[in-house]
Amino acid sequence: MEQTIEQKLKALWQLQTIHTKIDKIRQVRGELPMEVGDLEDEIAGLETRIEKIRGELDELEDSIVNRRNMIKDAQAAIKKYEGQLNEVKNNREYDAITKEIEIQGLDIQVSEKKIREFEFEIKNKTEVYENTQTTLETAKKDLEVKKGELDTITSETQKDEDELVNQTETAEKEIEDRLLRVYRRLRTSYKNGLAVVSIDRDSCSGCHNKIPPQMQLEIRQRKKIIVCEHCGRILVDEALVHEEAPMEG
Repeated sequence: MEQTIEQKLKALWQLQTIHTKIDKIRQVRGELPMEVGDLEDEIAGLETRIEKIRGELDELEDSIVNRRNMIKDAQAAIKKYEGQLNEVKNNREYDAITKEIEIQGLDIQVSEKKIREFEFEIKNKTEVYENTQTTLETAKKDLEVKKGELDTITSETQKDEDELVNQTETAEKEIEDRLLRVYRRLRTSYKNGLAVVSIDRDSCSGCHNKIPPQMQLEIRQRKKIIVCEHCGRILVDEALVHEEAPMEG
């Protein structure tokens, strides 16, 4: 059977009342869910950064080992060439071997310079690594505290919230799709989630603008759905608010 306008208004007010209770429960949690999410993201980022620095440090250590091996090889080559100098038969051979010794000596200098550079880089990266580790430990402790706070609040209110969410599902079935779409759009349009509001001291209790007397009369007659000409919220009269108690789960 087709609902009357009065029944539609009562159904909308009932749904709004339930949603307002849910909003209040969620307000108690405040920014905690967002803060927990932000900390989890920060920790994931820090862990990725630490892993990257650790990899870079390992590469630098490997590079130092390689350069030290190159120095050993060059020193061994110099020793071999110095031994060959005693057996040279002419100046050309002497010059060639001396040139090789010189090249190996230069290679040693280059490797020593590179090792110093790598060690300087390791020192800087180790400092960054340690600072990032400290930041990570602090973030983990903060997360533990925030999660504890959130878990406490959630455990205290979750049962009530679940019950109210179930009530919204039942209440929504009493409202036609077109009206429900309007209601949902209005709810998301306003920070306080109020889509259906009452007359309060001759004003819209949503935006506090005055409602003309003729419009107030029409609202009280409940013959058509009337929206505030300033904020667009659906308006109900004070008597309906007092008549309608939210359904219990």
